[in-house]
Amino acid sequence: MNKPFIQAASYSQDPAVAAHELQRQLSDTQLGFVLFFCSAEYPLDALAQALNSAFPTVDIVGCTTAGEITADGYGQGCISAIGFCQEAFAISAAPIEDLDSFKLTDAQLLVDGLIQNCRERDIAPIKGRSFAITLLDGLSIQEERVLATLNSVLGSIPVFGGSAGDDIHLAKTHVYYQGRFLTDAAVIMLVNTTYEFEVFTTHHMGEPSEKLVVTEADAEGRCVYELNAEPAALEYARAIGVPVAALNHEVFALNPVAVKLGDDYFVRSIQQVNPDLSLKFYCAVENGIVLTVMQPQDLAANLVQTLESIESRIGEPQLIIGCDCFLRRMECELRGCSEQVSDLLQQHRVIGFNTYGEQYEGMHINQTFTGVAIGSHRHE
Repeated sequence: MNKPFIQAASYSQDPAVAAHELQRQLSDTQLGFVLFFCSAEYPLDALAQALNSAFPTVDIVGCTTAGEITADGYGQGCISAIGFCQEAFAISAAPIEDLDSFKLTDAQLLVDGLIQNCRERDIAPIKGRSFAITLLDGLSIQEERVLATLNSVLGSIPVFGGSAGDDIHLAKTHVYYQGRFLTDAAVIMLVNTTYEFEVFTTHHMGEPSEKLVVTEADAEGRCVYELNAEPAALEYARAIGVPVAALNHEVFALNPVAVKLGDDYFVRSIQQVNPDLSLKFYCAVENGIVLTVMQPQDLAANLVQTLESIESRIGEPQLIIGCDCFLRRMECELRGCSEQVSDLLQQHRVIGFNTYGEQYEGMHINQTFTGVAIGSHRHE
C-alpha cells in the first residue's frame, strides 16, 4: 500500500510556487485529501487559484493561522500540509457558510451527509473508526454555539479543531473549502480510517490563586465589563500586579484566567483591553462565573508527559494533527523555550497550526494543545 499520508511544506511567498511545491511533495502517494494551514500574509485570492490548479481532482481544506507547525517544528509565514492516501482514509468535508443561522436541523443534515460519503468508501465501520475536525473563522464569535450544535449530532464521534488566525492582526481570518477562502464560515471534516487514533487535549496550567467574579458581561460579544464589581481591566491588572497600561498579549499569555468545570480548569484567554477598561475575550464569558488567575507550569514537560501517555496506549504515532494556541507559542518565546518545544513537535511528527482558540468535544477552549494522534497499528 502507498504511504498513508505525506507531510509537505513551502516557505515560498509566491502563491504559484508554493502550490507547486506542495503538489510536488505530495505526488508520492495516492492522494485522496489534502489538509493545509497557511500564513495570512499570503495574497489569499491568488493562493486559492494556485491551489485549485495544483490539486484539480483532490478535495482540499485549510485555514489561515497565527503560526504554522511543519515537519521541522514551528514555522512562520509558510504553508504546512498533509496529504492523505485514499486507501487508508475516507475523508468527507462540508462548509458552514452562515454561522449565525446554523441550527440543529442543518447540523443533522450535514453530519448525515458526511457519514454517508465516508460509508460509501467502505474503508472501515463509522463507529469507533472515525473522528471529526472543525476549522472555524477565529474572529466570528460563533464557536461556542456552532460547536455545541455540531457536537449534539456527532454522538460518539470524537471531535477537535482550531479557530483560524491572521498572524495576530485580529482583522480577518479565513477557512478554505473547494477553491475559496471564506470568512464567517467553518469547515467540518469526517475522517474514517483503519488506523488506531486518539483525540486529546492538554494544558500546563496549575497553582490556581486569586478568584475574580464576573459581575457584568456580554457573553455573546465576549466582553467582560466588571470583575468583582470593579472595571474589569483594573481588577485583572491589580490581581496580577501590573499597571493597566502594561496589559498586552504577552501579559495575557503569562497570566491566564480559567473557569473550573468539574475537576478541571479551562482557560478563558483575554484578547484585548477596550477603551472603557472592559476586557474582550477569545471565548464566551458569562455573568456570575468565577475566573481564577492561573500560574503556568512547565509547558514542555506537560507536552512530553501528554505525548508519552498517548504513545503508551496506541504506540508511536505516525502523525499528530495539532491545534496549538498562539498564546502558548508566545509564552514559549517569552520564556526562551521555543526551540525546545519546536524540537518536541518535530520529534513527535506534529503537523498543524497556532490557533485563536481550540475546539474539543463541543467546547471552545484556549491556551491548550489539542489534536489527534494517529497510530501505526490498524484495528483488528
